[in-house]
Amino acid sequence: MRDRLVKPRPPASHTLPVTQPHQRHSSRPTSARPPLVLSLRFDRGKYKRGSSLVPLGTRSIQPPPANPTTARRPTSSRTTGPSASSSSGTRTMLDVVDFIKERGGDPDKIRESQRRRHASVEIVDEVIALFEDHRKTQYSATQVNSKINDVQKQIGAKKKAKENADDLLQQKIELEKEKKSLVESAADKDALLKSKIRTIGNFVHDSVPISDNEDHNEVLRTWAPEGVAVEKRNVLSHHEVLLRLDGYDPDRGVKVVGHRGYFLRQWGVFLNQALINYGLEFLTQRGYTALQAPQFMLKEYMAKTAQLEDFDEELYKVVDGDAKNDKYLIATSEQPISAFHADEWLISKDLPIRYAGYSSCYRREAGSHGRDAWGIYRVHQFEKIEQFLLTDPEKSWEALDDMITISEDFYKSLELPYQVVAIVSGALNNAASKKLDLEAWFPFQGEYKELVSCSNCTDYQSRALEIRFGAKSQTDTKKKYVHCLNATLCATTRTMCCVLENYQTEEGLRVPEPLRKYLPGAPEFIPFAKELPKESTSQKSLPQRPKGGK
Repeated sequence: MRDRLVKPRPPASHTLPVTQPHQRHSSRPTSARPPLVLSLRFDRGKYKRGSSLVPLGTRSIQPPPANPTTARRPTSSRTTGPSASSSSGTRTMLDVVDFIKERGGDPDKIRESQRRRHASVEIVDEVIALFEDHRKTQYSATQVNSKINDVQKQIGAKKKAKENADDLLQQKIELEKEKKSLVESAADKDALLKSKIRTIGNFVHDSVPISDNEDHNEVLRTWAPEGVAVEKRNVLSHHEVLLRLDGYDPDRGVKVVGHRGYFLRQWGVFLNQALINYGLEFLTQRGYTALQAPQFMLKEYMAKTAQLEDFDEELYKVVDGDAKNDKYLIATSEQPISAFHADEWLISKDLPIRYAGYSSCYRREAGSHGRDAWGIYRVHQFEKIEQFLLTDPEKSWEALDDMITISEDFYKSLELPYQVVAIVSGALNNAASKKLDLEAWFPFQGEYKELVSCSNCTDYQSRALEIRFGAKSQTDTKKKYVHCLNATLCATTRTMCCVLENYQTEEGLRVPEPLRKYLPGAPEFIPFAKELPKESTSQKSLPQRPKGGK
């Protein structure tokens, strides 16, 4: 899950109906945030489909609609835009030849993709120019090598005839120097070419709303428990509820850790652990294999699964003195799990492979995020249960529907009101072809806030990590890569915040029924243990708060 600020939207003051499950995508996409890939397989001089060149992309921007008040209107239970069945083709990762018309490429298609992401169109021409320059340099190196071979033959003939070959030996030395220079130049141009290609992201699926403004994310459906009005209420904020439960200590956390540090204690610890246990059980009952991920990764593999700007904006670096062993703390279990099958050839009958990832997550979270910085909603360290799936490309869009439905079922079981939105093209990370978010209702703030992100990254990650599938054959001319999908099930601190706001009473906290068996004593209710300090958030925001109001 990539954190995203969700701007407040006018709440409904009535009970929200339960919409019908959305329609499945009926087919596959036409075509899709890893960073600089530091270790790539590349056959020098052989530009062919399937070479592991990994592009990155930037954002696509489209002017806002003329009437922004209708941009985020709830729709029927389907995705906007052309249906998935209008797509053609399954290959979504860019190879060098995709830019070269003479080799079957379609640079105009790439230019159009760049326009949709509001990224540089000129970079396509830069890639083509670099390809030609690199090809010419390689050709020159080949020609010089041929001259060296010819000179070597002449030297052999001279020596056989017992004649002096000093002039030819000197000529060979000069040619070898020239060849070395050309080979080094070709390698530099090769690296620059790959670097340019990596700035182009995955093709955006046709059903994604085209805009660079997240106010235009499209609401696909809403859900709320029967009889529950989704409206702003005169209640405590989530961090105040946790304080009154004596469930966390932010002051000592900041003292020990610094910015956004915290200690969970007693019921805060128990609720956090209950969400972990319930989330893992929820997924294993649905065919997922539990996988506890390592909490840091080698830079080589992090570079193949995380986006370039993540290294500066999001990731914590672990240094042990040897640059080759530099590691990064993970921001999500998706990162190490995506590399779990790196350089493997999977068997078709074993697909799909479903993992329920569990890990602590570490994010720098630079900058100020206003109300999102309250309590434990946006912190540097938290636990998360993640869905990760590898599947046949023909079935990945059906899998996306299944994964968001599983996340929805989880929050339905907790009876937390939510809406599902399709994220605009300009807000997609480079790897995602399409992303759906589940935003749950926070009654104190009177807005939906992101709890879940669900993305189909198609073969963007699998190409970088060389995860292939299918029968191996000598006649294979094209590599077949699995499609990778990820979806949050439960980022525990955020989900806890939502539970705290929705389940509070004047006396304490009602415990959601699915979590009770995981808590000491299986309580239905946890009473408040302390009073709020003066000038607390709710008192500042709601000075007229009546006693007894919920």
